[in-house]
Amino acid sequence: MSEKQFDVVVIGGGPGGYVAAIRAAQLGFNVACIDEWKNAKGGPALGGTCTNIGCIPSKALLQSSEHYEHAGHSFADHGIKVEGLGLDVAKMLSRKDTVVKQNNDGIVYLFKKNKVAFFHGRGSFVKASDAGYEIKVEGAAEESITAKQVIVATGSNARPLPGAPFDEENILSNDGALRIGAVPKKLALIGSGVIGLEMGSVWRRLGAEVTVLEALPTFLGAVDEQIAKEALKAFTKQNLKIELGVKVGEVKSGKKGVSIAYTDAKGGAQSLEVDKLIVSIGRVPNTIGLNAEAVGLKLDDRGAIEVDEECRTNLPGVWAIGDVVRGPMLAHKAEEEGVAVAERMAGQHGHVNFNTIPWVIYTSPEIAWVGQTEQQLKASGRAYKAGTFPFLANGRARALGDTTGMVKFLADAATDEILGVHMVGPMVSELISEAVVAMEFKASAEDIARICHAHPSLSEATKEAALAVDKRTLNF
Repeated sequence: MSEKQFDVVVIGGGPGGYVAAIRAAQLGFNVACIDEWKNAKGGPALGGTCTNIGCIPSKALLQSSEHYEHAGHSFADHGIKVEGLGLDVAKMLSRKDTVVKQNNDGIVYLFKKNKVAFFHGRGSFVKASDAGYEIKVEGAAEESITAKQVIVATGSNARPLPGAPFDEENILSNDGALRIGAVPKKLALIGSGVIGLEMGSVWRRLGAEVTVLEALPTFLGAVDEQIAKEALKAFTKQNLKIELGVKVGEVKSGKKGVSIAYTDAKGGAQSLEVDKLIVSIGRVPNTIGLNAEAVGLKLDDRGAIEVDEECRTNLPGVWAIGDVVRGPMLAHKAEEEGVAVAERMAGQHGHVNFNTIPWVIYTSPEIAWVGQTEQQLKASGRAYKAGTFPFLANGRARALGDTTGMVKFLADAATDEILGVHMVGPMVSELISEAVVAMEFKASAEDIARICHAHPSLSEATKEAALAVDKRTLNF
């Protein structure tokens, strides 16, 4: 067993962990990162859940399935004839795996470039000492490393349905949902969150009959209500069957698939027989095996690490970021916290503004938002003005052949400061950044309305929605 001393050790190589390690190294620290993810050959697979079984592979499949749907349905409108359209799921999955590996390898390169030492294995606390914290790495060979400061970035795991654990064959987490080898005839999803809707969209486009069972009586409750209604209308038109207000009962997995007993919103007993079931009911912090008790690291009732507003734990020199702490479980939130913590360790003033963290659901239409929703503003009693503009009236959207959705601005009634921007429509994952920048600089809706936007572009819908706050749209 060898022992090595570092200034900083990061436990976890996901978006928060690897970015924190790189930024700390840039600031002059001697840094190590520990990560246990393995690829198919047993080698390191840096990037965490996001790169391996989350953001990156899901977007690869979403893109592939969207191409397939366009070829089968939309190309004809453009005068493009496709005969003998076929589907090679194995090739599609192989491309997805290639995209994942490119991202894995990219992080390995970045570690070498920034002189970050990498340890492949599972990291856990051993004890605190005068030299800092001793961390055990359980991998091909067990090692012991010591650091003056530790950043815990161990992420989260999919929450299983009580009484129906994941087998990744019939009852699937996001991991299994990304590895379905053939298009199921019938697919069910429990939970209509981000992962559920994205995976449901992939397999619906490829030919599956998809039913989404959601316990809540409202669709996408965290989304602005007007935007959520528009999205629900679009998904329903696509034959994505969404049932709200259901209570799931017994779930049985067998050779022929999965049977689901549930009570519908009206109290009626229902049953559903499907080939595959994807469970998407949230995620839980990943602290099992961290051996937090060995050093007295404080966890809350959910198993998350307790931190203050600057990501400090109850232990001096120990920090925690990303899904393993409070706040939204988003890769880019973890990245921002990682950078901020590295800078705080160097005596700088790291900055993370939770009010301007963008959210995106990569369905078709895409959904994106930042800031407060209209229902939140009403609940708080804040006086506001709203402006909307539909993509139906946007020239670029017409040319694309995708005019679903709208852009919505919410601004303070007195000062015109932008309080929230909400979008549903084509490529809004890219459009939302303008709103994030505007809100970071405390811009008004008038500021966006006065900025020249290229024509024809989808971004003109953002300008027009800002104009609509003052009831002076030009093209609707």
